[in-house]
This record gives sequence, C-alpha cells and structure tokens, in this order.
Amino acid sequence: MTSAVSAVAVLLLGTLVAPAAATAVTIDGARPHQQIDGFGFSEAFGRAEIMHGSQSLSAPKQREILDLLLSRTTGAGMSVVRLGIGSTSANSIQPADPGGPNAVPRYVWDRDDESQVWLAQQAKAYGVNRFYANAWSAPGYMKTNGDEANGGSLCGLSGASCASGDWRRAYANYLVQYAKFYAQEGIGITDIGFTNEPDYTSDYSSMRFTPAQAAEFVKVLGPVASGLKVACCDSFGWNQQSAYTRAIEADAAARAIVATHTGHTYASQITGPLPTNRRTWMSEWSPNGTTWNENWDDGSGYDGFTIAKAVHTALTTGNVNGYVYWYGASVGATRGLIQMDGDGYRVSKRLWALANYSRFVRPNATRIDATSSGDLLMSAFRNTDGTLAVVALNTGTSAGSVSYALKNVAASTATPYLTSTTGSTTAQSPVRVTRGTFTATVPARSLVTYRITP
Repeated sequence: MTSAVSAVAVLLLGTLVAPAAATAVTIDGARPHQQIDGFGFSEAFGRAEIMHGSQSLSAPKQREILDLLLSRTTGAGMSVVRLGIGSTSANSIQPADPGGPNAVPRYVWDRDDESQVWLAQQAKAYGVNRFYANAWSAPGYMKTNGDEANGGSLCGLSGASCASGDWRRAYANYLVQYAKFYAQEGIGITDIGFTNEPDYTSDYSSMRFTPAQAAEFVKVLGPVASGLKVACCDSFGWNQQSAYTRAIEADAAARAIVATHTGHTYASQITGPLPTNRRTWMSEWSPNGTTWNENWDDGSGYDGFTIAKAVHTALTTGNVNGYVYWYGASVGATRGLIQMDGDGYRVSKRLWALANYSRFVRPNATRIDATSSGDLLMSAFRNTDGTLAVVALNTGTSAGSVSYALKNVAASTATPYLTSTTGSTTAQSPVRVTRGTFTATVPARSLVTYRITP
C-alpha cells in the first residue's frame, strides 16, 4: 500500500472513508437477569413411536438422531423433554369410563406410552432431568362434549355441568397417576400441565378453559400434585397467555400453586414478559411453512435464521426461563428440527439455530447484561460451572468487527461456534481474552456463540 493511500484510507466518490470502527459490546456479570431452566422439544402425537417403534428407523439411525437432539458435544444438547399425556382410547391410561367420577379408577399402563418412555429414558441417559408432562385434553367421558377432541370443557368447572357429575378431582388424579407410572420406569416427571391451548378448538385432542376456569382447576390439581411443578396454560399465543396469567395472579391460592406460566407463539409472538414474577416458558412453537426447509437464511420465515431471532427475542424481550420447540423430529413437510424418512433423516438449520443456545446455555445458568447497537443482537449467560455463553446474532448484510468488554466476570479464552449458511454450530479458532477484552468478526447474517472459559 502506498503512503498516500495509507494516509487517507479510501477515496470514494470524492469522500474520505475511514475504516469502520468495531462495534462495542459490553457484558456485565454484575447485572443479572433471569435464571434459565433449559431448552427442549417434544415427540408427542406418536413421533417417538415413528423414531423407535416396530416400523421405525434402525438402531444406528435412532442413535444419530438422539445425538443430534441431546448430545452436548455434537448436537443441540437439549435439556427439557415435553411429553404428551394421551386422552384417546388408544393412548389414555384410563381409556374407558370407570363408572363415574367417584368410581374406583381403572388405570392401565403399557410401559411404552407410544415410545415416549423409551425417549425419556434415552434423554435421561444423556443427562436430561427436566420432563414436562402436558395433557391436550381429558378423556372424552370427563368432558361436556363427550369427546376428547373438538373442544368441550371439563365437567364440574364453573359453567360446565354434566349429568355424569364433577370430574375435576378425577382428572387431577389421572394426571398425577401418569407421573407415577413414569416413576415406575425410572423417569421423574418434574412439571405437569393440565391443558394445551385452552383457547383453541381443534379436531384432534383439545379442551377449553377460560382464564377463570384455569385458575379454578389449578386449586384442585395443586393439593393432589404435591412434588410436581404445576404449569399453566400453554395458550395459543403469548399475548393470549397473559389473560390466563393475570387470572392466576389475581387468585392468591392459584398463584401459590402455579410454578411456571407457559405460552405458545402461534397466535401472537413475544413482545414482552408475561405479567408474573414466576417462571415463564415459551413452551411450544414452530414457524408456518408448507415444505420441508433445511436452509439457514432464505427469507421464507421458517428457516434457521428465523428460529435464531425468535429464541433471542424470547430470552431478551420475554425474559423467559425456558424455551421448548415443538417437534424435535417428525415426518413429511415438518417444521421440526429433523425430518425422518424411512431409515434415513435430514437436518434443518433450525436445529443448529437452537443448538447455539441450548448446547452452551445450561440449566440454572443466569442471563447477564449484554449491550450492543445496530444490527448486532446480543445475549450472554453465566453457567454454574463458571463458563460464559455470549451469543451474537448479526442481522446485517455485512460482516462486523466486534470489540467485547467483559466486566465482573472471569475469562481467559473465547471459542466461537458459528451457525450460518456454511456452519452448523461449527467450532472456530479460539480467541485469547486479554484484560477482559477480545475482538472478533461476526460474519453477515450469522449466529456466533462464544464459549468463554474462566
């Protein structure tokens, strides 16, 4: 480079342009936010059976998919599994009416639960200890419409009387018995949910609760579910969940019982925290899409980049403690993370978008303050082992040099993991942290997680 060029940097259209300054990011360990419970997925509605059942993938392919979802070294390292409590005659633990709500229960247990028992046991072997059992509906004989699908309400709730009687306590016992059956198989259910999308009627398993009815049933379930964390209410949208949360918060007895407020993001996305100081989870979502999509950033709205932004927003705008995606692995034109196909499978970049968070932000981590500007979206987390996970999402179309200042934390080495069109949570060369600072480049439209060791 000539001395003249080096002196003026660049002459463009008659204007002197200096090299762009690095974006300044500050991570401050003295400014904590929420604690993290974990990241997870579900294989409800027979998806675990597709993975493991008699007509499923071979054992080596099953292991590869499990590694992709659960391994902390080569996969996403998920730490929460959401189980579906069945309500049909084929998958319910009490498929037939025992003779009324006060009759002796006639529970049955096949020790398989559509291969969800197998999935939970496998997850436990990977180190997972958070299992969320969630019911979409009560069995039809407990409901006003006599059908486990197509809405209807639980008999005995205010405004939901039935000739068969009050099934509220029997339904609470039913849910707890499900957890007891899993305990027999060596799986400790930690969280229990009695409703899924109570504000949405579908032609499959579904049951309606108003916010007031949800608060009412919480007080029936709580005393029966001792030792379980009660979750409510998995509303169809995040804003809609606020009405359920407010109803519970307004009732002192219900407020004391509900440990976790859970909402989905189909009907509305996250624009702020739920109105509670209890735990909150984004407990189900996958983006709309009509075809299988493996891309990172194609503008479709259901690519990997979309998931990365959604997780960032949930953690930093919604202040959620947990993030549970919908399907881990499914079939056909799924918006899941993995597509199963015969004895094969394909992986979407959606998996790696989640992996940049779930592999490195471990249960009981604390989100700490991360400030930035422009196109760079930042979040940071301190794990209980002293490591930090600093996550940078560059939403811009240009690579950016970033200067990181780490305050009130111990740090020596930062190892970047890149997810982009070319990377899939791929380790990059480590960067030395000197006196609490380091500088690195974040490529355009990419997600980089720095695992920082103390």
